[in-house]
Amino acid sequence: MKPIITFLAWLICIQLFACNKNNKPTSSSKNISDTSSMKMKITIGSNTFNATVLNNATAIAFKAKLPFTLNMKELNGNEKFFDLSDNLPANASNPGTIQAGDLMLYGDNTLVLFYKTFSTPYNYTRLARIDDPSGLAAALGSGNITVILEINEN
Repeated sequence: MKPIITFLAWLICIQLFACNKNNKPTSSSKNISDTSSMKMKITIGSNTFNATVLNNATAIAFKAKLPFTLNMKELNGNEKFFDLSDNLPANASNPGTIQAGDLMLYGDNTLVLFYKTFSTPYNYTRLARIDDPSGLAAALGSGNITVILEINEN
């Protein structure tokens, strides 16, 4: 009986060491919540909005393509959209509730800027969020509009 218990204890120790060896943070690991360098400027007419770009593969690929000047089309009285010429890596999920100021990807190439808060059954990949969406709906208006997206150097 003693050899069996010793063997089982040995297996448990191996499992514990194997599970813990990759949990040590390294100095080169990037903190996902660090978004200080992940800023974007959104210009709509004479209005400028600052946005925080998320740290995910889709948002990073999107940010690498900036700047964009887009003629965004009105849809549903709550969003503007534009079909990008290139696909982005998507990882869509249902956000449940869309917030005014969300910039998301629908499918793998439709950029959507939401200016109203509402619940949704659709799946999106989050790209960015306008830091203060006050005045966004008024700036976007009710029709198609030109929107400039660029890296915020400040």
